[in-house]
Amino acid sequence: MTQQQYKEKVEILKAWAKAYYVDDNPIATDEEYDKLNREVLDFEQAHPTLIDPNSPTQRVGGIVLEGFKKANHLSRMWSQEDIFNTEELEDWIKRASKVVDRDTMQFVCEPKFDGASLNIIYQNGTLKQAITRGDGTTGEDVTVNVKTIQSIPLTIPYDGLIEIRGEVVIKKDDFLKINQERLANGEPTFANPRNAAAGSLRQLDSSITAKRKLFFNVWGVGQNSLTFSKSSDVINFIHSFGFSKPPIQTICTTVEEIEAVYHEIIKQRDTISMGLDGMVIKIDSLEAQSDLGYTVKFPRWSCAYKFPAVEKTTKLLDIILQVGRTGAITPVAVVEPTLIDGSTVSRATLHNFDEIKRLDLKIGDEVIIIKSGDIIPKITKVFTDRRDGSEKEITPPTNCPKCDSELLVEDILIKCQNLDCPSRVVNSIIYFASKNCMNIDGLGNKIVELLVNKEKIKDVLDLYSLKYEDLDGLESFKEKKINNLLNAIEATKKSELHRVINALGIEHIGEVASKQIALEFGLNILDVTFEQLEQLDGFGEQMANSLLEFIRVNRDVMEKLFAIIQPTVLLKKVVEENPFKDKTIVLTGTMSVSRGLIKEELENLGAKVSGSVSKKTDYVIYGEDAGSKYDKAVSLGVKTLTEVEYKELLH
Repeated sequence: MTQQQYKEKVEILKAWAKAYYVDDNPIATDEEYDKLNREVLDFEQAHPTLIDPNSPTQRVGGIVLEGFKKANHLSRMWSQEDIFNTEELEDWIKRASKVVDRDTMQFVCEPKFDGASLNIIYQNGTLKQAITRGDGTTGEDVTVNVKTIQSIPLTIPYDGLIEIRGEVVIKKDDFLKINQERLANGEPTFANPRNAAAGSLRQLDSSITAKRKLFFNVWGVGQNSLTFSKSSDVINFIHSFGFSKPPIQTICTTVEEIEAVYHEIIKQRDTISMGLDGMVIKIDSLEAQSDLGYTVKFPRWSCAYKFPAVEKTTKLLDIILQVGRTGAITPVAVVEPTLIDGSTVSRATLHNFDEIKRLDLKIGDEVIIIKSGDIIPKITKVFTDRRDGSEKEITPPTNCPKCDSELLVEDILIKCQNLDCPSRVVNSIIYFASKNCMNIDGLGNKIVELLVNKEKIKDVLDLYSLKYEDLDGLESFKEKKINNLLNAIEATKKSELHRVINALGIEHIGEVASKQIALEFGLNILDVTFEQLEQLDGFGEQMANSLLEFIRVNRDVMEKLFAIIQPTVLLKKVVEENPFKDKTIVLTGTMSVSRGLIKEELENLGAKVSGSVSKKTDYVIYGEDAGSKYDKAVSLGVKTLTEVEYKELLH
């Protein structure tokens, strides 16, 4: 075979592979494909320096890893705000309209695939790295496995650096085949296609990933140097690289049009080969996206319109009481195990006893239980007409189910105030040790319960005074296990400050907010003020007050914990003095370069770039066709600069 013949056969093989793996419409028999694949493979083994990196033979995997390394995204991967009805859709648009002119808004609507989010980094046209979403900042490097996925090009016609983001899924038919094979091999089956996709993506043996027929759907980009003005143009450009297009992608301008697309996707849901859990809505203008910016969790310019909840009828077997970290008592419904949307549900949230009263719920009742997307299953209706008299009343507790101390009842809140209550202690320590907090390997639920019950620890501070002799002789504790646990606790010292803050379990302060607080204030967090917190993007009054109240009550514990752990503080980049340092800037109009690049430049200068003009704005930098923001700046007496004047001030 000549090199030219090899190239021609690779092109045929690529076309056949695409038809089989991507289009789900084979144009060759398995026998033909295998024969041609062997011919190509023989040539490649004989001429390894001439191998085409895009040859389908390069995707079979076979590399076995010891584990996955952590890797950072070049730009953050955000979560989506969920909406569930027309009223919430209208509210989302109304909020965006405070920053962006409603008359100019266009919305991109497309299916939301239910899988595992993935970020692929291409550099100068070559797939450089693939990273799972992780916490949005750091994920796991799964590059070896991703190179086996046929629907992901190994090379693209693009110079420079770009992050292409999407969802890794398994088609419904392939999911059934995988579970059939696992049953035949005596292996546990996957609960749903989403779990199967995530599990397949994280196989240490890449040849297993290669066999799973994973599929990649693009939904966005991260870092890039594209010059498009619309999100839809960006995605169409990415599709031109060979990525699969979604079955539906529509531009809408009104709520009515968005609703029509939403219901069309619901109508087609069962005929689409991949699992969907809603519809993504994005404001199309990239300038508007830049103006709207982000909360601490979500982009303000995008949301997920989730599908209606799936309803099933089941029976209430019991009510159990959970005691949270703060002592709040929450009733949880135990129901007959019921399969809902691919997963078995045996418990449902009830929030509080007022809800039980409102539902007129009794043990033994037949009920409707709903589940929507990632929402915790919930009881929505009781069939009171089906009662036979054997049902039992549900009465609120008067004593804590764990420590038996008298409960405080304030309106709908029922709370155990005993600070030594084992459940409060246990749950706070479990949370402290969890993966997204201090990540103390070996300190699981049962171990924490054992240590608390044996009075070896009574709070998180006690973890750091544990000694070998404290654990020696305890059930299941051998020398290796004891040393591993003590080493894991010791390893948390010098942890990043944001992990420590998050591990404290402060109401309304999650992982994202913890990172923001740590970066902004460092160890000065103990003396932070309401006014300082209010200045942070996405921080509201509730979050600020919650943090301040926690610090007031627990200052002594926090000081001792910081002294023990000595957390690592990532300082904000030191910026030299310049006219825009610590200034609030608003950009408007068309510039000579992308406004995103100017925004990045300003942020590197230490400025805060805002999407709306107020009395606190220091400068409005404007280009051609500047509109209402420029007018508002003039009316408020805010200093305005042309792009040229802005550049002149820098030099």
